[in-house]
Amino acid sequence: MTAPVTTVVLAKAPVPGRVKTRLCPPATAEQAATLAAAALLDTLDAAAGVPGDTVVAITGSRVDAVGADELTDRLDRVGVVEQRGDGLAERIGAAHADAAALHPGRPTLQVGMDTPQVSAGLLARCAARLAAPGVDAVLGPATDGGWWVLGLNDPAAATLLTGVRMSADDTGERTVAALRDAGLTVALVETLTDVDTAEDAVEVAVRMDGGRFPAVVAGMPDVLGIRCPVVGP
Repeated sequence: MTAPVTTVVLAKAPVPGRVKTRLCPPATAEQAATLAAAALLDTLDAAAGVPGDTVVAITGSRVDAVGADELTDRLDRVGVVEQRGDGLAERIGAAHADAAALHPGRPTLQVGMDTPQVSAGLLARCAARLAAPGVDAVLGPATDGGWWVLGLNDPAAATLLTGVRMSADDTGERTVAALRDAGLTVALVETLTDVDTAEDAVEVAVRMDGGRFPAVVAGMPDVLGIRCPVVGP
């Protein structure tokens, strides 16, 4: 069995008008937030299946979130820290540091809430790759040029991302370079698609075998332009 890791979920409370704004249009702000809520809960399900503990680094008003009661219930079962720092790179570094403070001595495996198709099995494989001899970090590229997972045997190494431009079409490449320039051995894992647009939402949903996200997408055929039924759980 793979040694336990701390799975860090970097999340934004699914508040209408605050999340998945690139889905609007065709989706309304409420519909985009509903998709975001489903993606976050599916991601938390996957994280719960990885040996170790989950820490959610969150920002935004949980009271105003879509599905606030269910979200609160789920967050009560895991470690929760508030995101801190200026800009995404600093928030990522702080999330790894705060997770390491809660669970000292463990590697960190960080994901966001844009890849609801991630499974416990996939995350466990990433953790196993991180535990392989000679590997210091794992990175999962995203099809938009970014990345969807970052694993670090030394969570403090997340500060190496401070100078990396985030949310760009070369973020993944620059992240790998920053880690390798610091002497870390980086192993690449599977490439996934982030859900940023309506087209992404449909593409990801039709490839999922159950979960909240495909069920929500299936309920928005007129909005998302779905031509074929999406099978939910």
